[in-house]
Amino acid sequence: LVFYAKIAQEEGYFTVAEVLEAQCEKLIFRHPHIYSDVVVDGEEDVKRNWEALKIKEGAKGVLAGVPKALPALVKAYRIQEKASKAGFDWEEPAQVLAKVEEEFQELREEVTLENNQVRIEEEFGDLMFALVNYARFIGVEPETALARANQKFITRFNHVEQRATVSGKQMGDHTLEELEVYWGEAKSLEAFQTKKP
Repeated sequence: LVFYAKIAQEEGYFTVAEVLEAQCEKLIFRHPHIYSDVVVDGEEDVKRNWEALKIKEGAKGVLAGVPKALPALVKAYRIQEKASKAGFDWEEPAQVLAKVEEEFQELREEVTLENNQVRIEEEFGDLMFALVNYARFIGVEPETALARANQKFITRFNHVEQRATVSGKQMGDHTLEELEVYWGEAKSLEAFQTKKP
């Protein structure tokens, strides 16, 4: 950072002192509950004030600070966090779960119609967005939860693959019922290993 600041100073753009002064001013402006006489009632008030002050500074809206390049799952979570901080949120998890169920029903209806892939994709996206919101409400980080589900599937599938190989047949030569037995074994092994002291 010092190297880039030195180049900027030599080119006449800014100095390190100017950068630090601007950061201090921003810090003071965005924390009036610390550096001024603004009274807040808890963390949520601080977050709400923070978002309002950023808009006063010139942000184009509450969601303007969400990076465009984030992966969709992380971006959905951040969008919902920011909307919540602005006061646009459900009051309790049951309301969000009802929204998940509504979106799932809408997806089922579109899939049943089987005539519009764009609508199916749209409804699937709405369902995922609602699920991410529910995850936020119940304190689950969706990216972490999905990563764990992926790993759990890989572990179980590897067991199925190994059992299929030991049987002397290729995976494709087994019936689904046979593979399901191996899958059940994998789940039982996980449960047993979890209970070990």
